[in-house]
Amino acid sequence: MMTSTWIPGRQTIRFGGDYNPEQWPREVWDEDIRLMREAGVNLVSIGIFSWALLEPEEGVYDFSVLDEIVELLHAARIDVDLATPTASPPAWFYRKYPHARAVTRDGIPLAFGSRGIVSPSSPEYRQAATAIAARLAKRYAEHPAVVLWHVHNEYGTPVTESYDDASVGAFRQWLQQRHSSLDALNAAWGTNFWGQRYGSWDEIDAPRTSGTASNPAHRLDFQRFSSAALLECFTAERDAIREHAPQPITTNFMAGMCPSVDLWKWADEVDIVANDHYLSAEQENNHIQLSRAADLTRSLARGKPWILMEHSTSAVNWQPRNIAKRPGEMRRNSLAHAARGADAVLFFQIRAGQRGAEKFHSALIPQAGEASRKWRESVALGADVAALAPVLGSRVDARVAIAWDWESFWAQDLDWRPSVDLDHRERIEAFYAALWHRGVTVDFVHPDADLSSYDAVFAPSLYLIEDDAAENLREYAAQGGTLAFSYFSGIVSTNDNVPAGPYPGQLRDLLGLVIEEFLPLRAGERVALSDGSRGRIWSDDIELRGATSVAAFADGPGAGRPAVTRNSFGKSSAWYLATAIDGPDLDAFVTGVLDDAGVAYSPIGDVETVVRRSEGVDYVFQINHGATDAGAGVSGLDLLSGTPVEADQPVPAGSVRVVAVRDEQG
Repeated sequence: MMTSTWIPGRQTIRFGGDYNPEQWPREVWDEDIRLMREAGVNLVSIGIFSWALLEPEEGVYDFSVLDEIVELLHAARIDVDLATPTASPPAWFYRKYPHARAVTRDGIPLAFGSRGIVSPSSPEYRQAATAIAARLAKRYAEHPAVVLWHVHNEYGTPVTESYDDASVGAFRQWLQQRHSSLDALNAAWGTNFWGQRYGSWDEIDAPRTSGTASNPAHRLDFQRFSSAALLECFTAERDAIREHAPQPITTNFMAGMCPSVDLWKWADEVDIVANDHYLSAEQENNHIQLSRAADLTRSLARGKPWILMEHSTSAVNWQPRNIAKRPGEMRRNSLAHAARGADAVLFFQIRAGQRGAEKFHSALIPQAGEASRKWRESVALGADVAALAPVLGSRVDARVAIAWDWESFWAQDLDWRPSVDLDHRERIEAFYAALWHRGVTVDFVHPDADLSSYDAVFAPSLYLIEDDAAENLREYAAQGGTLAFSYFSGIVSTNDNVPAGPYPGQLRDLLGLVIEEFLPLRAGERVALSDGSRGRIWSDDIELRGATSVAAFADGPGAGRPAVTRNSFGKSSAWYLATAIDGPDLDAFVTGVLDDAGVAYSPIGDVETVVRRSEGVDYVFQINHGATDAGAGVSGLDLLSGTPVEADQPVPAGSVRVVAVRDEQG
């Protein structure tokens, strides 16, 4: 059965979002569809939380409401992304299969009454989930309105790990496949420490809460297993759908927001990568981290167009302080995702709810209705997205990458690390922001991926490096790629084990140095560097083994020892930064690496500029996040206004341009 690699049907950027008409009286539905048409909506996701409606009793199905909704949308020429409702099993499932409930690490079974999956390893759950997925596919596979299948919802939130009996049994089977023998497992986990050696597979439990720190290799393997168990749930539903339906199948990731699933592995199992993104509303310059999430999603899609499955028109409902978006912010947010490769811009949700835990979450149709600013902005955004039809299918090119490895993050975040201030996410965000301000478009890469297309690769936080990845990084540098590592990288290998010899393990020859001892700093402590920079959190006692010291610690526990190093390796170089620097100091370090790699850059101020390319034309997205008009420097046709612009015409404050620039042969 042939499967499309993009949403079939109309050739335009998709616009719409989650639609939950079952939460409203029937008379509201016609009004919703009228407003959707006014806003230019052409794709809605339905059925996500409808399991109890579709299967009111086990094995008893009722599709009458869904049938009517699908027909109404089809008559209005609005396409359907049909979801399986398996993220929220109905009350009858919890009553009949209480042992299938997810169990916390502290042994607490989680009750019905919220959202989220039961135990992903429960055979009863797997059977019920695949059964309803197959029923839906068989019924709607040939319906012309259905152009996409949406399995489950946000795997890994709010529950990833479950400590129920079924999960423990599945974990033991997974361990036998991974380690092949008990001797191999005992060696990998280092179970001679604290007398933890196992003599039988049945002795192995999930790493429950214990008296003190648990075996970190045990914890790490359980996180790997938990991600794999959820992925098995997805592939089981996907395969049940595929028996009947040719349309592409996806699920909505939470790239960068949900750290508990390894999305590099998941991305290979979906037909189209889709992502949900919500601003951290109180974070300063959160539009930069929005761009980071979009770049990560495009990287998971291996550069192909992807779906922004959910984001918010304004405030969400679950952050400590749910800050509303100001005029123009929704437009900038939405088009920034499109700039970085999204060919669908969808929201949660179409109409704001009146009941339940998310009634204060913003929507395309807000509580204030058609008279509101937010509705007017929604309609205007629909027109903007429609104007971007020529951009469909174009690609974003990047010459710089940042290493991103979920397994390394899981390992670093376990107990008893040298400092509570170690934060992989903070360092990646800091390096990304420095590159963003230089106008450098970034891909994210797994460290064992093909790196040959990049001039420079940054690894701000890569605590765990497996053997293949270490060799891949060495080969990349040997062939001319420039590498830059930050502190606490390359410390352990696959099973959270420290390789023999001084730190940093498999990076010693690449970096041309050894670390005799970690020298973490006290809370709030700052150290000076010889180049005028100031560091925090960390320092190392470094001995050079071929590298050159670019800057040294001027004071603190590492006084006189190298703080910034550069090592010639093969045809290029590898940099190391032994402390946390910020602001202009980090900008200077990043600039030095880019210069060393021969990467062109141009500091951008408040105007975010990203180029999507297709044959014969560049689409230059220019997003002014500032409060004043700013220079543009690009001439061509602005797709959003339909008018030509010249290079000397500034981008208005808070506004967006998408300029089509034809090359000399175009």
